[in-house]
Amino acid sequence: MSVAEQSAPELKAGSLTILAIETSCDESAVAILRQTGTTPAEILCSLVSSQIQLHRSYGGVVPEVASRNHSLILRSLVEQALDQAGLQIRDVDAFVATKGPGLSSSLLVGHSMAKALAAASGRNFLSVNHMEGHLLSPFLSDQSTSWKSPSITVPPHLALIVSGGHTMLVHARQAGNYHLIGRTVDDAAGEAFDKVARMLGLPYPGGPEIEKQAQTGNPEAFQFPRSMPGNLNFSFSGLKTAVRYALPKISNLTTRLPDICASFQKAVTDVLVSKSLRAAKECGCNMITLSGGVSCNEALRSALRDKCMSEGLRCLTCPPDLSTDNAAMIAFAALLKFRSGATGSMSEDIDPNFSLCKQDSIL
Repeated sequence: MSVAEQSAPELKAGSLTILAIETSCDESAVAILRQTGTTPAEILCSLVSSQIQLHRSYGGVVPEVASRNHSLILRSLVEQALDQAGLQIRDVDAFVATKGPGLSSSLLVGHSMAKALAAASGRNFLSVNHMEGHLLSPFLSDQSTSWKSPSITVPPHLALIVSGGHTMLVHARQAGNYHLIGRTVDDAAGEAFDKVARMLGLPYPGGPEIEKQAQTGNPEAFQFPRSMPGNLNFSFSGLKTAVRYALPKISNLTTRLPDICASFQKAVTDVLVSKSLRAAKECGCNMITLSGGVSCNEALRSALRDKCMSEGLRCLTCPPDLSTDNAAMIAFAALLKFRSGATGSMSEDIDPNFSLCKQDSIL
């Protein structure tokens, strides 16, 4: 019998311990999640090894550098995670990894490691969509919303997912039932932050640097465009070009840098918030969730919370450590799949273009 054909033991109904690995881009992450009986899921350990310093000199992520660093550090991260959780390999019921989307060379490292651990220990293996991890992360951080003893449920909501590689509006009817209703047609929001930061001479990653500068700036100083007002898709290339054309006309760039950053940030935030509110109304949702690395931006979080409050909608976010790439969100997504009866397969492979929604259904 081949490894792919070997059957893992049936998962325990009362207690489930999951070790997850996330290597979709440039963060090496390992987490262990446990859910027992009628209690909510508990993160026993969540470790993230950042590669920002390795890629900063290049101004962006270099796939070969990212995958090589995953290979160098992943084994020690798994060992550290088990040690911090006070567990042995035999205590883990299932090993999961990110299937995609992401960089193929990076995905392969984490996917192969989780498969090897599952095969060596005779445990279950499951691969998870990276974007589903982001979408579900607010419900991991606020289980008062998702925990309905003795099970986990995800209520209908409108999800805004914003990261370096994706900007999406998703109508989530329940866990696993997702309909894409808006997406970027060019740059993702995080990508736009990075590119504008590079124009301004700010280091990579650009999002935190622009946010830092914007704190002392005037968001009304420059009237940058808000693109594609007529539908629920996003476009940030025009905004990026508007900033480029504005720069030569500014006599003292150093002095005006906070104003430029604040005005650019507000243009991005206005579009994200306004389209999220419109999408929620069109879908009949009374809850909007915010996730993805760009959701760490406090201006965006505050603007969305304020707008939701004024419209009588609930806004659910998650802390920064669950907003950026992490393995706890992958473990949580896997937990929901296992609890709904899903079974993995050792024959599963990575998919760099893995779609969150089975069928794109833009309104």
